[in-house]
Amino acid sequence: MSLWGGRFDEPADEAMRKLNDSLPFDVRMAQQDIRGSEVYCLAIQRAGLITEDEAARIRAGLHFVERELEEDRFPFEQGDEDIHTAVERRLIEVIGPVGGKLHTGRSRNDQVATDFRLWTVQALNDLDALLYALQIALIDKAEEHLDTLMPGYTHLQPAQPITAAHWLMSFFWMLARDRDRLQDTQRRTSVSPLGCGALAGNPFGVDRQMIAEALGFEVVSQNSLDAVSDRDFVVESLFMVSLLSTHLSRLAEDVLIYSNPRFGYITLDDRYSTGSS
Repeated sequence: MSLWGGRFDEPADEAMRKLNDSLPFDVRMAQQDIRGSEVYCLAIQRAGLITEDEAARIRAGLHFVERELEEDRFPFEQGDEDIHTAVERRLIEVIGPVGGKLHTGRSRNDQVATDFRLWTVQALNDLDALLYALQIALIDKAEEHLDTLMPGYTHLQPAQPITAAHWLMSFFWMLARDRDRLQDTQRRTSVSPLGCGALAGNPFGVDRQMIAEALGFEVVSQNSLDAVSDRDFVVESLFMVSLLSTHLSRLAEDVLIYSNPRFGYITLDDRYSTGSS
């Protein structure tokens, strides 16, 4: 039975179900879903909605489900329309009806928004680390060529003399702006919506500040209706990555051109080269 199908007399058409199910996409948020559920379990325990023993059983069940997911032996079923449904269904199978108490006061709306923000924050962290490593590589290579002269080009026409270090560091500063945008986007992404319910808040007085701190969010959302519907951070992240990709493409194109025999400035290692048929 679908979570939302209680009042319907007929099941959804197969084509409708395939269109609506998001599991193939949001399964990548499994870790974030488990983490958010663990913290929410603590929140409803502190609010007196479940006992300490029930909370311990729920946490143990979540750890069991997490291991199944990590070891690629989680038993997905046809009715699992998203990762949130799948985890809750499996939790109840593992520990019994007490697993259903985890959803007390929580909606898939604030659950999905929380998972998505947690996943995006982690993705931005990982990307920032990669960009930092690339900046270090550019600096290291630039230091080797402080006095290496080369032409600066305008539309592939030799224009003015520069050093290879100057050319390399131009990309360092592009990436610096990209990282600045990334960190600014991350700040607006690190907002906790958990505890907002479906759209009108949580009626059981869970400690949202504790939830936010436990999940690593910087602040708590201020309006429940806005919080569960906001996807600005996704659009911002996509724009930031798109602009970053433009800069990386520009670097790649320069390397491609400068490794051409007509220029001969760069020789690529065979490990990072391909041939032509």
